[in-house]
Amino acid sequence: MNITIIGSGRMARGIATRALAGGHTVTLVGHEAGKAEALATELQGAAQAGASAQAASSGAAIESDIVVLAVPYAVAASIVQQYGDQLVGKVIVDITNPVDFSTMSPSVAAGTSGAEEIARATPAGAKVVKAFNTNFAGTLVAGQVANQPLDVFIAGDDADAKATISQLVSSGGLRPIDVGPLQRARQLEAIGLLHIALQFTLNTGFGSAVKIIT
Repeated sequence: MNITIIGSGRMARGIATRALAGGHTVTLVGHEAGKAEALATELQGAAQAGASAQAASSGAAIESDIVVLAVPYAVAASIVQQYGDQLVGKVIVDITNPVDFSTMSPSVAAGTSGAEEIARATPAGAKVVKAFNTNFAGTLVAGQVANQPLDVFIAGDDADAKATISQLVSSGGLRPIDVGPLQRARQLEAIGLLHIALQFTLNTGFGSAVKIIT
């Protein structure tokens, strides 16, 4: 698969690491071109056979079928509006957690989710999937916590789009779990917020994972 990751921070590194482990091609797009280029060069040095990482400047044409929004929620909608019709037919992966960190509460209104608001900003024909929002960057780089593969919860309204992201997740050594329609992002974002908040009470250093045990 060809994956474009918009962002060059810690979550971009984590998701790119898993994608490269699965043998995919990753393009990193960042507002700071030098940062994206440095990350791509570093990741390419550890890429598995057949995988590759490269950087592109902000606003460059997107050729990948999968676009990951590895950016803060506050700018996600403006980014999809910036790329506009380029996103038609593509799978847009929203990894964000809309959190007001001053109060540790949701920054979206009740009865919606960040993913649903991003979906409203995308052009018709783009398919929004929620994924990776309950995972932390460091654990994605490692691919596991306590010798257990990470669970990646996936919500979306398009079955084919969810299947594509499930395949991406599986190829990187993680376990995809389809939780249902995009509306389920409301619950995933609540879990994401709780998981973040618990880091400060349990002192787990953002090294924990949300896992379904059966």
